[in-house]
Amino acid sequence: MERREVLRLLGSAAAISAFPLEAIAVIRQASAQVAQSRGIQTLDPSQNATVKTIAELIIPATDTPGAEGAKVNEFIDLLLTEWFDPSETKEFLAGLADVDARSRKRFSSHFIDCSTWQQTEMLKEFDAEAMEFAASQRKAAQINATPPPMNFFYQMKKLTLAGYYTTDIGFTQELGKDIVPLKHAGCAPLEQVAR
Repeated sequence: MERREVLRLLGSAAAISAFPLEAIAVIRQASAQVAQSRGIQTLDPSQNATVKTIAELIIPATDTPGAEGAKVNEFIDLLLTEWFDPSETKEFLAGLADVDARSRKRFSSHFIDCSTWQQTEMLKEFDAEAMEFAASQRKAAQINATPPPMNFFYQMKKLTLAGYYTTDIGFTQELGKDIVPLKHAGCAPLEQVAR
């Protein structure tokens, strides 16, 4: 499966759990690439801090690490750097700038400098807008109309979920499941398979 197709799926209203196994394998490869990360390449320090904060609010640390522990910000930066078209990267960065602009307007502070309560209130607003976007996206698909422009928070949420649940932390520790292997390891004796 091509990266462009995987990105299209990430932007669609489809649930991540309904992704084809091939798409999950491609996303998993990107998550594995983060483990050998060269550091942040596209996001500046302020943008990176905003992505980290939003992702951690979406999937906070509990008895398992949250989005920050799974390096979701580095996963998103990798996609922005290597997968997104320049126009898509620009659109995502404009969404981050809008988060700060709305935060300054509402709370007279950058998003990352707001209290957790203020940040959560903003995310509730963003989430309501994202759900409206998802509904209009589904409706456009049903009537073969042009889909609405991408909603930043909708995309951020999907990228956070994909980045988190394709890591050992998200899939193995959080969900308690075995990650689907990226490649076939060959035949195994029946007694090993039956365990």
